[in-house]
Amino acid sequence: MSGNGVGPHPLRLTAPAKPLVFGGRAIARRLGKRGLPDRSIAETWECSDVTGSESFVESGPLAGRPLRRVINDHPEEVMGAGWSGRYFPVLTKFIDATGALPVHLHADDEAARRLEGQHNGKTEAWHVLDAAPGATALCGVRDGVAPDRLRAALEAQDFDAVLRRLPVRAGETVYVPGGTPHTFGPDTLVYEIEQTSDVQQHAMRWRMEDGSTVGDAEFGANLDMLMQQVDTASRPEFTPGLGVAVGDGVDRVFLCAGPHFALERWRAGTADPLRRSFATAQILSNVGSAVHVRTGGHSERLGPAQTLLLPAVCGEVEISGPADVLFGYLPDLARDVRRPLREAGYPPDAIARLGAC
Repeated sequence: MSGNGVGPHPLRLTAPAKPLVFGGRAIARRLGKRGLPDRSIAETWECSDVTGSESFVESGPLAGRPLRRVINDHPEEVMGAGWSGRYFPVLTKFIDATGALPVHLHADDEAARRLEGQHNGKTEAWHVLDAAPGATALCGVRDGVAPDRLRAALEAQDFDAVLRRLPVRAGETVYVPGGTPHTFGPDTLVYEIEQTSDVQQHAMRWRMEDGSTVGDAEFGANLDMLMQQVDTASRPEFTPGLGVAVGDGVDRVFLCAGPHFALERWRAGTADPLRRSFATAQILSNVGSAVHVRTGGHSERLGPAQTLLLPAVCGEVEISGPADVLFGYLPDLARDVRRPLREAGYPPDAIARLGAC
């Protein structure tokens, strides 16, 4: 940091924790995240500019400032040349689905503006960090299911009759467009990246905050809104991602990509350090052992399941191995995704399977 501006140093952010009913203790016990309350935690919002669940800068000259103020005061330093916007556009979370999440969907951009009065909806992706043998997810409406049949099955809570049940395996990722009904769990640990939004419509008779019952009138209204927002043609598939070797013992895997976000997983041994150059803000989350992050002459320890926001002005980062980290960001798809994958020999149809790129 330099003065009160954003310099070439990482920003360490607070990560609001959500004690929803489907959570457990896997984020602390299996990922090693410290500082969590001693109770079941379903989600930690690692980088959030959602109103009411904002991340704040924890240290340095900007300590105590909400992420939204930082992005408004220093848009190009954080996001890169030419960027402007009202809020940080990418949201990331660790999610512990010790129990199953409620069946729900998020509006796409058009439906969010038309029906919810929101600037944008929420397309998301799940990268599976761990899953029990036989774990599954519901994701998308089965082919040939008409709207009236879908509504009737949701009313009866007969989800498997109308939704696709997919196997879930550690290391795989699924890109879930807005409008897609979905759930995952139990016994599933996920890193989620998505548009900055908390818009959602549920198809359950219980509330995920406390498990209390949803009354008939409210339940019917929820289904009415869900049916106006559902995309019955959206049928996402899990993929292993596309790998690119970048050094001696350094692997880069593109997990998902679209206009709203991209996510990569990088692993490094001890021969070469992990070196990454970038032109837009990077959300760096550690899914392995503690590492040291060096950028702009600054070195900082990043513990297990911790996150740093690397402003665009940093330009590059170096991490010595062993390392296992995720980079989430708002991409220039041509520059950041298509070009390196085409140079690695991947055809356009393979790249397209990463999401909406």
